[in-house]
Amino acid sequence: MSIEVLVPNLPESVSDATLITWHKQPGDTVIKNENLVDLETDKVVLEVPAPESGILGKILKEDGSIVVGGEVLALLEPQAVEAGPKTATTAPEAEEDESDIPLSPSVRRLIAENTLDPSVIKGSGKDGRLTKTDVLDYLHKKNLQEAQLIVPTTKEIPPSPSLPKGEAAAVSPPAPKQETGRVISNLRPEQRVPMTRLRAKVAERLLQAQQNAAMLTTFNEVNMQNVIDLRNQYKERFEKKHHVKLGFMSFFVKASIEALKRFPAINASIDDNDIIYHGYYDIGIAVSTERGLIVPVLRDADQLDFAGIEQSIVDFGTKTKSGTLTYDDLKGGTFTITNGGIFGSMLSTPILNPPQCAILGMHAIKERPVVENGQIVIRPIMYLALSYDHRLVDGREAVQFLVTIKECLEAPAHLLLNI
Repeated sequence: MSIEVLVPNLPESVSDATLITWHKQPGDTVIKNENLVDLETDKVVLEVPAPESGILGKILKEDGSIVVGGEVLALLEPQAVEAGPKTATTAPEAEEDESDIPLSPSVRRLIAENTLDPSVIKGSGKDGRLTKTDVLDYLHKKNLQEAQLIVPTTKEIPPSPSLPKGEAAAVSPPAPKQETGRVISNLRPEQRVPMTRLRAKVAERLLQAQQNAAMLTTFNEVNMQNVIDLRNQYKERFEKKHHVKLGFMSFFVKASIEALKRFPAINASIDDNDIIYHGYYDIGIAVSTERGLIVPVLRDADQLDFAGIEQSIVDFGTKTKSGTLTYDDLKGGTFTITNGGIFGSMLSTPILNPPQCAILGMHAIKERPVVENGQIVIRPIMYLALSYDHRLVDGREAVQFLVTIKECLEAPAHLLLNI
């Protein structure tokens, strides 16, 4: 009797999903819990494992199909699959499995769409893992070679003196003009691809934030010298004890929580004509991924110490790279922090993450001349930006909130001594 491969139950806020890629074809042998297909939702990519070992029968939903929870994707024909050592007849298959390169869902999709062999692409990720950038670079070079855009540099051939004056020579059409070290091509490639569900959702939410909120941004600057000194003094002992590196984000999370406690309206949200004041602090950390922007949430961040915050951020990074983030990791949040400084941003106006009413933007740390005690000195300065919903947060509260963060970071003892 055939076994149905079903779409897993989707979260309450998700109505459907898009089938991205089948990893098996009808007639292929599958092992229980082996990933058969990837489903893309508004936030994460879901893997659908094989419910039992057997042979994949008829596929009922092809790539690109829109599916809902509980819908039948394919039929699986039961068959005993040996779990022990493989015989000589299956040795080549085993050898192929051993040489497989671990691929993320987005990379597998590119590989499948372009019929590529991942073993010939050099991976730049951890342990040689292929990234989306690796595949795109490979495709770009492959397209250039196929279009014969790269040709040897040639010298201009002078006219032959043997031809009678006024008589034209039969020659081939001129090749594209060449310049030393430069290739000029008349090709202007374009590629039209549909938005991923995540990118479409991000676009929808950002547009919603601009249309439905009275959004303003206030700025300040913070002298990071004391935080840097404190981090340099204790980072080795911190890592040795907690087995995680001490970064800057934990300082900003702690400073934000202290400021949110003093100004609870910034930790609130608007629901129609009601204001919801949250008595907990779930801090979203904006992360840029290959698929788009996501915001994993640190639950009850006020109850985490510095090590707990840093470890949670590391765990989010690991899950992001492996594509194993869950809905629970992304759900909710009362306040968000985004760090454009890691990409070199000097100043920006971050957009609200609805229904939250405020978001803190970090930026690059740069040495600048500042005046201290009447003297000009060089200090590591970071610009901070706080975007807020003016319907709920007044300018006075927003400015004082940012000043509180500045004070906590310029005197880290405030965070350590809770004063």
